[in-house]
Amino acid sequence: MAEVIVALDFPSEKEALSMVELLHPDIQLFKVGLELFVASGPAIVREIRGRGAGVFLDLKFNDIPNTVKGAAACATRLGVDIISVHLGIGREGLVAAREGVEDAAGPTGKLPVLAGVTVLTSLDGGEGGSGSVLEQVLRLSRLAMECGLRGIITSVREAAEVRRALGPEPVIITPGIRLSDAVQDHKRAGAVADALAAGVDFLVVGRPITRAPDPRGEARRFLEEIARSGGQAGT
Repeated sequence: MAEVIVALDFPSEKEALSMVELLHPDIQLFKVGLELFVASGPAIVREIRGRGAGVFLDLKFNDIPNTVKGAAACATRLGVDIISVHLGIGREGLVAAREGVEDAAGPTGKLPVLAGVTVLTSLDGGEGGSGSVLEQVLRLSRLAMECGLRGIITSVREAAEVRRALGPEPVIITPGIRLSDAVQDHKRAGAVADALAAGVDFLVVGRPITRAPDPRGEARRFLEEIARSGGQAGT
């Protein structure tokens, strides 16, 4: 069953935790990105986990291998469920990130999903480097799997091709999901139905829920749409 992750794109811990308290337990996973993490630090992760919810730490690690390895290890020790790393760091950096996660988790510890960012959803087909977006996404996704990552973060437009190319193994996470076809500031966003048809595992939703007049009610609309479809591709 596909799950919704709500993005806590707030500048303060107070606002973020108020949203967690409002939406949990309907929503089980919350995304902590750069803005909130810079404002609140690791404490925000502990606070969310202390309320019984899971955390997708979306800092998109992008640095030299040793630094990425250390950051991934620290994130794992925080107890997060998903960690993002930018696939542009290359094979050595990705292997280092995986090793950092495995070392920190140990043989009996919780192993978070290490997920690679392919192409940001704010980019369109004319940005992001040479070659088509789809070519880049597939190349980077294959590299992620070769390096032992478990997750792929990609636009709903490319998710179906990633699933077709790589099969059931990768956990696919898709940002910028809407109830309608409105794309707003994400040029490559998509609707819930599109994501489910593409075989996505986690649908990341931000402002359509958090800025709604009734965030809890809006979150339940997303969950109901997933449930109506059966929550997975082909249903």
